[in-house]
Amino acid sequence: MLNRAVERLLPHVQKPARYTGGELNSVVKDASKVKLRYAFCFPDSYEIGMSHLGMKILYSLVNERDDAWCERVFAPWVDMEEEMRKNHVPLFALESGDALDKFDLIGFTLQYELSYSNVLNMLDLGNIPLRSKDRTSLTPIVVGGGPCACNPEPLADFFDIFLPGEGEEVTNELIDLLIEHKEKGSTKLEFLREAAKIEGVYVPAFYDVAYHEDGTIASVTPKETAPARVKKRIISDLDSVYYPDKFVVPFVDIVHDRAVTEVFRGCIRGCRFCQAGFIYRPIREKKSETVNHQAKCLCETTGYDEVSLCSLSTSDYSQVEKLIPDMLSWAVPEKINVSLPSLRVDNFSEELMEELKKVRKSGLTFAPEAGTQRLRDAINKNVTEEEVLRTSAQAFRGGWTAVKLYFMMGLPTETLDDIAGIAELAQKVVNEFYKNPDKPKGKGVTVSVSVASFVPKPFTPFQWEPQDTMEQLVEKQKHLLENVHTHKIQVSWHQSQTSFLEGVFARGDRKLCDVIESAWKKGCKFDGWDEFFLFDKWTEAFTECGVDPSFYSNRRRDFNEILPWDHLDYGIRKEFLIAENKKAHESVTTPNCRQKCSACGAAKLNGGHCDAK
Repeated sequence: MLNRAVERLLPHVQKPARYTGGELNSVVKDASKVKLRYAFCFPDSYEIGMSHLGMKILYSLVNERDDAWCERVFAPWVDMEEEMRKNHVPLFALESGDALDKFDLIGFTLQYELSYSNVLNMLDLGNIPLRSKDRTSLTPIVVGGGPCACNPEPLADFFDIFLPGEGEEVTNELIDLLIEHKEKGSTKLEFLREAAKIEGVYVPAFYDVAYHEDGTIASVTPKETAPARVKKRIISDLDSVYYPDKFVVPFVDIVHDRAVTEVFRGCIRGCRFCQAGFIYRPIREKKSETVNHQAKCLCETTGYDEVSLCSLSTSDYSQVEKLIPDMLSWAVPEKINVSLPSLRVDNFSEELMEELKKVRKSGLTFAPEAGTQRLRDAINKNVTEEEVLRTSAQAFRGGWTAVKLYFMMGLPTETLDDIAGIAELAQKVVNEFYKNPDKPKGKGVTVSVSVASFVPKPFTPFQWEPQDTMEQLVEKQKHLLENVHTHKIQVSWHQSQTSFLEGVFARGDRKLCDVIESAWKKGCKFDGWDEFFLFDKWTEAFTECGVDPSFYSNRRRDFNEILPWDHLDYGIRKEFLIAENKKAHESVTTPNCRQKCSACGAAKLNGGHCDAK
């Protein structure tokens, strides 16, 4: 419901459809007839936020209730923000056009560390005091979830509650509790005391953090009703848990403009750099019948002509060989493309390729991650060069002419020989194309090499490792280019400065709250976008706050050090992570979860059950 103040701004901005609402399947309710209003905030642009599956799920989940209304709020693009501030128009929700301060619950999904300044900017635009201590009334309650909630400490002063883990069940429990306390006329403190008793609810104000003289953490002490450790919430049965039968269909192109259905959560692989592979454990799969039904339903209710199967490693789904033919039986006649975005080179079968050829002949993406076998073993990638080349050759025989290879640089134990190995492996993939006697006439091959800078993350075996300095990363990027000798290999990489800042926030503590607010006041926002990233302003903020960012990014931690996230329980035993770290330095691999259980500990969160067993 577009309000007139907003409508007057739209002729002056790009892509006004970002701000109008009214899309197919959006939910509009009578605000006077609900007991709680929930603003689901995505701290980035509309195009990115509307691609996020978590928002789609929770938006529909809350709107199934008669007593609550969930609306969407995105970070306005810089042109729109300028108009809003100039005309005193507060940040608003798309469904009602109401300002953010009209809502009871303000939930942010924290997908990326470089969105933190946008969180502050959105609160300020919505007339919400930034600091939790300055919001004294019961509502609004500001809540954070998503992967970055596994170490929310750099944002601890701004949020009332964090929700580590999966949100489908705990969201409804939190809404029930807040409605109850609104009706009772409770204080904010009374509500937070009860909320802290819910499993999977972390109230940062209920923990006192003390520091040693060297800046490391001496203790984290719970108070009020807070538990010593907060367990993440997980969904045990993905077949019965709520999943939307329709998505909001945007008016403008978004990043992932298609229907999406999950196939499983967790990952069997145990790649030592991969935070998602650990924090989403234990492994839980949906039945292929469930996936097929959900995918077909979404295509019917949205009109999308593409459906993507979502997981960390789709080809590891145990029922993939059954699912794909079942889906293609209705997708092919309807000219609907089936996308498998997360394929592995070691289980990309000839049969799967033949099925995919029926609907798709674009590029294929694989992730060797490292250029040499020694380093792939160190990170536990468990993929060989032979598998990469065999799969590439198989794809080329099937008619593909473009392959994208994902790598990282800055990995623990990495040398310049490993960097050169990236270029060598890419060249061998190019060579495989020209070995194919049936290669299409007049067509060349494109091998895209995308190189991310490694950032050590919490709850991984590398959480104690130093991150490469910006100077080291630049040297490695230069070395990689020097080893590429053909235009058929296209190389791209992440900025070393943004990776550095990501590394600071990923393993940071509460001292960074002041830094983030200082940088935001200096104009920092949309830090994940190269054109807006102001590294000099961040440097000024660190200096003014007396914080050394390299303390968080470039320092090796002792195994005995108390880490900022140690009072959050994601199920992964620290002893397991330490053992994996030591194996990495010896380039020793660990079998995947289906080959042998490595006793990571995550199954305890699911009554001892893990679908990998």
